[in-house]
Amino acid sequence: MGEFNIGSILPFGSYDWRILDIQGNAALIITEYMIEQHSYNNCPGGVTWADCSLRKYLNGEFYNKFTVTEQSRIIPVLNKNHDNQWYGSSGGEDTQDYIFLLSIEEVVCKYFGDSSKNLENPSPKQRYWFQRKDKNNNKRKSTFDGRVWWWWLRSPGRDNRRAAYIHGDGNVGIQGNGTFRYNSNTIHSSTGDNSGGVRPALWLSLEL
Repeated sequence: MGEFNIGSILPFGSYDWRILDIQGNAALIITEYMIEQHSYNNCPGGVTWADCSLRKYLNGEFYNKFTVTEQSRIIPVLNKNHDNQWYGSSGGEDTQDYIFLLSIEEVVCKYFGDSSKNLENPSPKQRYWFQRKDKNNNKRKSTFDGRVWWWWLRSPGRDNRRAAYIHGDGNVGIQGNGTFRYNSNTIHSSTGDNSGGVRPALWLSLEL
């Protein structure tokens, strides 16, 4: 177990993953970089993580890219899906996932430094962003194809037509971006696409 440490990079499947947590013989890992761009859902209207197309993709087509041996090391977990703390929009049903996105609570309180103080005492000024000057923003930044980009969380935004996300500067977009179509002229230079980046997370058995 000494070779595995929180913050270390672990190759698994076709990607490099960062270890976020270790519990016994299991590690929570997230891809170091965004692996692709993807809409949160493939049709308009309100949706929660339980029913969105991105969850179906990650636990279906993406999961099936791993070999049978690799799949045997991926541990299914029960994820709590909390309501949005600022807008009250529904987080939906708890879900059992092999592969998932992180939540607002996880990126704010647990795995990228502890900013829970600001989450537990939300300011009325926090309408769009969690905290522009949060000391842990830099830890949440990531890239897609070498360019800083934004990535999805599974938590809802101000309503269920939006989902929360991590902005390119590492701040949490608590209001959220559109789950079906993100209305923005900012596009990724490599893809010409403005969809959110995907950083899958999973619990991995460290027993080989």
